[in-house]
Amino acid sequence: MLKAVVPVLALVAVAAGCSSSEGKDEERLTAQRENYCTQLGAWQKARNAAGTDTPASSGYDDVEAVAQDAFLAMRPLRDEPVGGGRTLGEATVAAMNNSDSEAEGRVVQYCGDVGFETLTR
Repeated sequence: MLKAVVPVLALVAVAAGCSSSEGKDEERLTAQRENYCTQLGAWQKARNAAGTDTPASSGYDDVEAVAQDAFLAMRPLRDEPVGGGRTLGEATVAAMNNSDSEAEGRVVQYCGDVGFETLTR
């Protein structure tokens, strides 16, 4: 009987280790998504605040700095799909570098879909 119990206990230990690892991976993914959506919202606020400034003003430098933070936050998530055949990385670049409102809508929708809609405009 002891010979039958040992393999079962080993299997239970392996399964428990996997679910613990999976839980940590899910927590990390959730934290990465929250960070990205927070940075996206900060970029939107900075961009909107600088919208009344002239291009030579420091407001645009502030927007670029905040955009850099959003790009860094996006990196671990860049391959996540956001619809329209685009990834989060592609849509973020298009929204921030090309003023693509459709792309911006997609990344805002992404934040809504992952539960962080209140972090964006």
